[in-house]
Amino acid sequence: MNIALATTWEDRLHDLGNIPVSRIRSEPAPGSATVDDVTRLRNTERRLYELVDGTLVEKSMGWPESLLAGVLLQWLNNYLDAHRIGVATGADGMTRLFADTVRGPDVAFVAWDRMPAGKIPTDPIPDLVPNFVIEVLSSGNTYAEMSRKRREYFHAGVELLWMVDHRTRTVTVFRSAQDATVYTEDKTIDGGSVLPDWQVNLAELFSRLDRQ
Repeated sequence: MNIALATTWEDRLHDLGNIPVSRIRSEPAPGSATVDDVTRLRNTERRLYELVDGTLVEKSMGWPESLLAGVLLQWLNNYLDAHRIGVATGADGMTRLFADTVRGPDVAFVAWDRMPAGKIPTDPIPDLVPNFVIEVLSSGNTYAEMSRKRREYFHAGVELLWMVDHRTRTVTVFRSAQDATVYTEDKTIDGGSVLPDWQVNLAELFSRLDRQ
């Protein structure tokens, strides 16, 4: 839906993926927020908002989701220590995909050739499209919301996307917006051509939720 046509809250919620209204910030008014608002609120309120069609949407993430994202980020950084092909960021590593769209993947990898002049950007929210992103699904996410994110990521230039669902203990690997493979807990998945030789044993990953 074109944001100009979203004239009611029902339209706006539908456009954003039928997310709970409690996740939408009413000030600045939906449709009028900017990248500067995302930075300001992160600095003043310590809250993470994504910017979607000029609307501030609070990022949804619970404790188990944060744990899994942290483990995956650690493993990815271990790989990148040995394979110096780029850098990885966590959920607060916001990037602007389009003029009015800022996303904060739970984990992201950016190759050096996508960096401005091959260097780490200094902007708090750079115009930077990751090569690879991981989203860890939480109960606050809707199917429509994540479908929209998936389309945005690939339209912007993301090459590989993992969606991790700890409730079913599966990972769905997207190589395009439509090309998806679901892997169960007994499988090992890899980074393909984006992250050569990087592998994740899903049983080992999800076992982190069972530790006592």
